[in-house]
Amino acid sequence: QVQLVESGGGLVQPGGSLRLSCAASGSSVSGNAMGWYRQAPGKQRELVAIIGTSGTTNYADSVKGRFTISRDNAKNTVYLQMNSLKPEDTAVYFCNRPDSWYAWGQGTQVTVSS
Repeated sequence: QVQLVESGGGLVQPGGSLRLSCAASGSSVSGNAMGWYRQAPGKQRELVAIIGTSGTTNYADSVKGRFTISRDNAKNTVYLQMNSLKPEDTAVYFCNRPDSWYAWGQGTQVTVSS
């Protein structure tokens, strides 16, 4: 059973940057596509970035050009570099597969505010 632990969130001013990490344990995730999701208060969880096993990436229009997803298979970890942050990026961020979800981690809170 894979366990996912997200970290790296925090409070940042608009225009700032954060780098989120998702450490997987229990089994390797290198053979799976992985994604970053976010859930804002009162909204559904949305998938914002995906990375395939070969490193191909896709992004939601709302984050394209600002967020970059990457992975380090040796560390069994997936990252999300977030630049030019906006208040509307405020949410709890989670990582998981694009489908056939593992058990969800606790997520990491990102708050963008001046």
